Amino acid sequence: MKTNPRKVGLVLGTMLGGVHLLWSILIALNWAQPLANFSMWAHMVHTDVTFGPFDASAALTVVVVASLIGYCVGYIAGAVWNRVHG
Repeated sequence: MKTNPRKVGLVLGTMLGGVHLLWSILIALNWAQPLANFSMWAHMVHTDVTFGPFDASAALTVVVVASLIGYCVGYIAGAVWNRVHG
């Protein structure tokens, strides 16, 4: 079964970029700190984690970089899949 490396790249890039976009939105709404505090408590981790103020340029950078990395990894994975299962 062949796969289209471009489509795999788009899916993985969209997913990775989307997760980072969601995280940036949580930071902007100041919902990330309570979520992280709950997660640390639920996993019985005792360390102080604090998030800085929202920075739009940093948020845009992390979303774009994550999307590009996701696309590249997905494209390579699709090409390798085709090579192995070709």
